[in-house]
Amino acid sequence: MTLRDSHGRAIRDLRISITDRCNFRCFYCMPQEAMEWQPKSEILSYEEILALAEVFVALGVTKLRVTGGEPMLRRDVEALVARLSGIAGVEDLALTTNAHFLGARARGLREAGLRRVTISLDSLDPERFALLTGRNELPVVLGGLDAALEAGLSPVKVNCVVIGGVNDDQAVRFAAFAREKGIQVRFIEFMPLDNGKVWRRELVVPGEELRRRIHDVYPLAPVRSESPSETARRWRFADGAPGEVGFINPVTQPFCGHCSRIRLTADGMIRTCLFSTAEHNLKRLLRAGASRDELAAFIVAAVDKKEDRHHINDPEFVQPLRTMSCIGG
Repeated sequence: MTLRDSHGRAIRDLRISITDRCNFRCFYCMPQEAMEWQPKSEILSYEEILALAEVFVALGVTKLRVTGGEPMLRRDVEALVARLSGIAGVEDLALTTNAHFLGARARGLREAGLRRVTISLDSLDPERFALLTGRNELPVVLGGLDAALEAGLSPVKVNCVVIGGVNDDQAVRFAAFAREKGIQVRFIEFMPLDNGKVWRRELVVPGEELRRRIHDVYPLAPVRSESPSETARRWRFADGAPGEVGFINPVTQPFCGHCSRIRLTADGMIRTCLFSTAEHNLKRLLRAGASRDELAAFIVAAVDKKEDRHHINDPEFVQPLRTMSCIGG
């Protein structure tokens, strides 16, 4: 079966947030002041997550990504990963993390069935890292990245949110890091999902500009996309060095026309777009004792309402009420 929206796009990729909590305080994602976390009773249990994941996979989803907040703040994530990896039809299982806990747990996650990991890392400079995250933890994060490589998680990807005047000067340094580690570094344009509403268009550094800066130092050659729905424009190093760089450009080069993603928030809401202003309460139906067929019908109806595109570049754009930590990466 293929799950499709009303625009004909096949939905293959489910992002599952398992917590809204995080131990970092990246200013574009969470406020510095105390957060009002969702009550634990409102957060989906692992059993509920598994039940819903099975329904999504039966409808045609083949790729699962566990996100947060910081997913490793939940206990026994390895047990959840093991059960998700055992669902027949799951072809790809990944996790997005800030890597703070990865040093001690990468091998266990790999043994549980995790295939690959994406690490959020916005600066390779300790002082800048502390400014961006509110935590002086860069060595711990880099140690977690090394542990992921040693555990055989592949590919290891690094996501760097680029903010003009804050960290855009580190593009070449990140490219050198990709070459050194043999990893994929992906630069993401700053999006209006910040809690403090500090987003301004002049803070967006176009991915193409970053690509030119890197190309001037390390000549790049394009990598053919594995799928039309792939979000990153990928480039390898022309001299044959290991590693890649990629550019995710939702503001200057939107890729909505091939979007294959759907999101399940930690409190059980379906979000059909990162920038949706409406959510679909799947948890309420689940906890009311709905059958698998009823859950499937609800999911199909929600996907049918998936927006044709985001409206970041429209004058009437309305920023979602929920920030990135609450939505899930």
